[in-house]
Formats: sequence, C-alpha cells, structure tokens
Amino acid sequence: MPLNDEQLQAYREELGCGFKDLDEFFPLCMEEALKLLSEQGVKDYLEGAGLICKIGRGFEPVLVYLEEMPEVADRLGEGALSLVSQSVWNMSRTPNGKAIPPFLQTIAEVSRRLGSLELLRGYIEMIFDFMERTTGSIHGFHTTIPSPGLPEFLEKVPVLFKSLSCSGVKNWIEYGIRNYSNHPERQKDYFSLQSADSRAVLQRERHGTLFMDNERKLDLYLRSLWLDGDHLVPYSHAFDELRKPMPYYDAYGIRVPDVFDDRAGISGIDRYRAVLAHMAAHRRWTTPIVADNFSPFQRVAIEFLEDSRVEYLAMQIYPGLRRIWRALHPRPEEEACKPEEESCIRHRLAMLSHAIQNPDSHGYENEKVLEFTARFHEMVSTGVSSTSDVAQLAISYIAQTRLQSDQSPKIHFTDTEVEYRDDNRHMWRFIEEGDEEEMFEEDRKLNPDEKLTDRLPPRLYHEWDYNTKTFRPDWVSVYEHLHPSGDAGHIDRLLAKHEALAKQLKRVLDLLKPQQMVRIRYQEEGSELDLDVAIRSLIEYKAGSQPDPRINMSHRHDGRDIAVLLLLDLSASLNDIPEGCEQSILELSQEAVSLLSLAIEGLGDDFAIAGFSSNTRHEVFYQHIKGFSEHWDDTVKARLAAMEAGYSTRMGAALRHAGHYLGARKADKKLLLVLTDGEPSDIDVGDSQLLIQDAHKAVGELDQDGIYTYCINLDARADEYVGDIFGKQYTVIDRIERLPERLPQLFMSLTK
Repeated sequence: MPLNDEQLQAYREELGCGFKDLDEFFPLCMEEALKLLSEQGVKDYLEGAGLICKIGRGFEPVLVYLEEMPEVADRLGEGALSLVSQSVWNMSRTPNGKAIPPFLQTIAEVSRRLGSLELLRGYIEMIFDFMERTTGSIHGFHTTIPSPGLPEFLEKVPVLFKSLSCSGVKNWIEYGIRNYSNHPERQKDYFSLQSADSRAVLQRERHGTLFMDNERKLDLYLRSLWLDGDHLVPYSHAFDELRKPMPYYDAYGIRVPDVFDDRAGISGIDRYRAVLAHMAAHRRWTTPIVADNFSPFQRVAIEFLEDSRVEYLAMQIYPGLRRIWRALHPRPEEEACKPEEESCIRHRLAMLSHAIQNPDSHGYENEKVLEFTARFHEMVSTGVSSTSDVAQLAISYIAQTRLQSDQSPKIHFTDTEVEYRDDNRHMWRFIEEGDEEEMFEEDRKLNPDEKLTDRLPPRLYHEWDYNTKTFRPDWVSVYEHLHPSGDAGHIDRLLAKHEALAKQLKRVLDLLKPQQMVRIRYQEEGSELDLDVAIRSLIEYKAGSQPDPRINMSHRHDGRDIAVLLLLDLSASLNDIPEGCEQSILELSQEAVSLLSLAIEGLGDDFAIAGFSSNTRHEVFYQHIKGFSEHWDDTVKARLAAMEAGYSTRMGAALRHAGHYLGARKADKKLLLVLTDGEPSDIDVGDSQLLIQDAHKAVGELDQDGIYTYCINLDARADEYVGDIFGKQYTVIDRIERLPERLPQLFMSLTK
C-alpha cells in the first residue's frame, strides 16, 4: 500500500538525514522496508541509516544501506540492521573510511552466500581483524594509513564466497596477511586476485570436485571411451566474471572448469564426464560450416540443434549418458517468457532442446515445439544426419516461430543455459572478417620448423617462507630447454691443456673401477670348472642318475650403481675474474666440468649436467647440457663450450627441478653435485635469508627422497652461509684456479 505524504514525512524526519538527494529514492526504499520489516525493524532501519548519515562520507553510503538492508534483514534477521550500521560507524572511526562503499555494496550478495546472522557477524569480525592486522604497522613502524588491500578484498568478497566456504575465505585471508602485511603493493595484488599465489591459495581452499585432483581419471575416460587424447586445460570462473567462460576446445586443447560442485543429484566428477562427452561427440560428428551464410539468430538455433544431434548419437553408444544429461539440462517453463517484455528466442530454443532430449516426458503443448521435435527425431533416426541437415531444420524453426520481440535487447535467460555444453566456436568458419572473429581464437598451426618442445610450459614449484613456516604454493616458474651449441673443439683444447692432470685422473680411475669379482655358479658354459658341482654330477652319473650338466662357473665385476647430476650455477657473477687469476670463473668451471665428465665417462656412471640462473621467481632458467642417456661426445662438448653466465641464483627451485630428474633414475645411490660461486639471491627478494632457508628446505626434501646433495662453493666467504644450506655436505675451494684439479678429486672421494 503506497505511503501518504504525512506518513512519508514522519519517516523522513525520523531518519534525521539532511541529504536532499535522498528525497527521490526514499519513498521506494520505505515501501520495501515496510513490506519486509516489523515495526521495530523499521525503527532500527531508520536509526541505522541515520547513524551512517553522520559518518561524513556523503550521500552514497546512506542510499546503499537504505536499498540493500531490507532484503538482508528479511533473509538473516532484523539484528543485521544494527550490526551493519554499527560496523559502518566503527569503520568510519579508522583510517579505512574509503572501504565503506564496497563493504555496503557487497553486503547483500555476501548475506545470500552466508545464510545466517551468526555467519554475517563472523564475516564482519573477520573484516575488522583484517583492518587491524594490515593497518597497524608498515615495516615495523606504527602508522595511520589505511589497509592497502581492504578495498580490493571487499570488492572480491562475492567471488570468494561463491568459491570457498567461510573457513576457506578465512584461510585465504590469513595467508595474504602473513605474507604481505608489510608490502602494500603486493598486498593489493594478492587481495584483488591478481597474483599467482593468491589464485593458487584460492584453488587450494576451494570446495567441490577439483579438476586437478581428477585430471588423470578424466584423461583416461576421454581416451578409453572416446579414443580422444587431446590435452585438458582448466579455467576458472572466479577470475573472469565479465566474460563468464564456457567449456570449449581449440588447437590448444579442451578447456573445462577447474571445479564442479554436485548438482541436481549428479556428482562433480559426472558433471566433468558430461562436459567431456558432449565435446567428444562434437569432435566426432560435427562438421564446421561457413558462418557468413547465416544470421546471428540462425547460428544460435543451429548450435542448439547440433548440440542435441551429437548428444542423441552419443546416447546410442553410451545409454548411461542419458541420465546425466537429462538431470543437468534445465527445463524452461512454457509460459515463463513474456514476448511483450523480452526476447524469447533462447527460451523457445531451450524448450525445443529439452523436448528433443525427453520426447516422451517433456509435457510441452506448443505446436511448433512438438512438430520440430518429431522432425528432429525423424531426421536423426535415419543414421545419416549431418551438421548441414541440422542447419536447415534450425533455419526453418526460426522462420516459423519468429516474433517481433526477438529483436529486444532484454533477453530471457532463465533456464536456457545448458552449462555442460561448450560454446560451439569449433562449428564455424568465417570467410570475411567481421566482429564475430574477435570472439574466437583462430586455430593456430605450428610452423614446419617449430617444435612443441621449444616452448615447454613452465613447471611450478613451491617456495619455503621461513618467517611464516609455510610453503608459498606454485610460487616459482621454472623454464627448461636444451642448451644451445658452440664449438666442441674448444673443450678438446681445454682437455689438451690439462693432459698431465687427465693422465693422473686415469690412474686413479683404474683404482675406482669395480674390482671385486662375483662368482656365478651353475653355468653350462663358463670360464672354469666348478669342482663341487662337477664331483656331485660324476657321483650321480656313476649311480645311474641323470647328472646336472651345469658344472661350470663364470665371474663378473660387482659394478657401481650410481646416478650423478652436476648442477652448475650460471649466474652473472661467473663472469668475474678472481684476484690472481687470468681466467674467469666461468672458464675455470668449463675446464673442471670437462675433466670431471671425462672421468665419469671412464667409470661408466649414470651422469647428467645442467645449469641454472634466474630473473625473479617468474623466470628460473634450467638448461640441459648433458642428459643421462648421452655419452661424453662432441654434441655434449659443444653445449658445454657455449655456456654463458647471466642473471641471479634462485637455488631452491633449481634443486627441486634437478631432483625431479635425478629421482626418476633407477640407481642404488643418487648424488646431486652443486657447483656455485655465491649464496642464493634474486632481484625480487630483499631478505637474504629467505632464499638461503628455502634452499636448505629443498636439500631436506631431496634427502627424504634418497638424493644426497653436496655443494662445491667457490666463494671465499661461503662459510658464513653454506652450512645453513647443506649442513656438513660441502667443500669451499678458496684457490679457484685449482678447481679443474679439485672437482674430479672431490667426486671420486664421494663415490669411491
């Protein structure tokens, strides 16, 4: 019932707020409040709005409170009115007044996700705890500046609560506060979901069926049932609200959501299967057609009917898909769309799609829906239908059901979006360039000379934060590639320079080679007679029994079973020439590694060489110089000759990546040798202990995996830090010019 002027004026005076701009909106707000709130609720509502009016933040916060709070109070209870208004007042007394508008603008959406006044109170307490912990100090000094990440966090709160439980949001906030409370810009990136670790922690805390937990299972499903082995690539709804991505496939792989909740009685894993089966059916039976021949409405209709056709064909092979797809396909109500108010084209197509999927139970009475459902089944029952046939049927349906209101910009979407279906970009080919192409990626073909391995995606590794005693998930990106080649003759010249040392090493190698002989008995052919077996066989022969013919024995060496990976620090400091030397550290390293490689090749041990450097956590470079399966030949020498130094030394990630390869070797003993000239460092890290402690943690992880790590350090002041990383497993070479001699000797002493 509309308010009369006298009632409206009384409520306006009770509000006690002098903003003239409120006069236009106040009547509608009061009508909503009177409809949803009790008498006491209306009083608390106006009192709360009056309190917000007094904070001195202008007209907008008052209006947002008046518009949003009746719905919130109706859903959670009228105690929310004073709770929110008092929270806004308290927030205004802090340096965080600019966070009030996003707090109020998102309160309705948050309340819908929380569902109770108790949880709303917990959410508000979490916000004030956030403010206190991120406003109080910067770099140890007390300040009165606002919390840098609070406005960004409040803007992302609806996204967070759509993806996480309350405990998940709390854990996500806790991680950001622990790691970035003293870094304003990084704090903003984290709480606006822009940084990689922010997304990684969000992924870790998400509910539902996660793609990454089921990737192998889904890949096997696709391969075994559909003989389709394309790459599966996840995407996230949380980071692209505007575009709202859908499943699709292109030249780079099949794209699916990164998480699915159970819905309509269908588990998350079955929802993934529904998506993959639908796209696999398209890949098998859909033939791309020229888009320029059809209008936008015709293309939408063709997509709906082609989706239905490939699902029909798939269900003939796998009838179990029918239950899943029917449960997930929405059922639009026949009279839900009002043609006089909105465009109903999607509504009509969704009805037809549902009727095709449920021909005996859809319950629709629309003549055209019934007619085209019958025509569709008549077409596909022949077993020779095609995408072109579907196109003609769709054009006919659009022509016979067209309405003037179809042109309306207000489109009826309710129960028209079939979420397990892809966006059908694969169906269309464009002849002339137009706006449509901007919506789709072109299928990219590799150049004849381009190899997929030349552009391997990064491998992500965690990094240890000793301040918080936690790992930063997926923090470091390691890019690996094969080292380029140079002049192999350069290495031969270095070996010739150290010919005397090489001969000395060879004599030591002869002592290291396996000498112990193991007897192998019961051989029909062997190097000598096994007397015990021969006498026994003679006795059996004399006794008339069949003698054992295996009367010989042979011998073999009890060989070494060692796998070794030499990890070289290739940071820029290797270009330095130490005092008293004529060569750079890089050149001395080349000589030492050449001699070591020659020695290990003579021993026959499983051996690989790799180098690393870094340019922030986003770019750690790992270069393969010699693989385990390669011999010490000109190919490997050419790579070693081309070694160059540059960038920084993020050692922990390189150790973990080297351990990834060494751990896969089948050997009794696994040795990771690290040759470096300084402590771990990188340009994006200010705390020198951070990377030292991370490298120490990496050494511990490798030790748990059965990999023995040993460091050869060329830094004169290495005693200050190298023990913190490797414990007692290191050697410092003060006289760097002796490196070519000392490196092979150290290896032999470690493996004798």
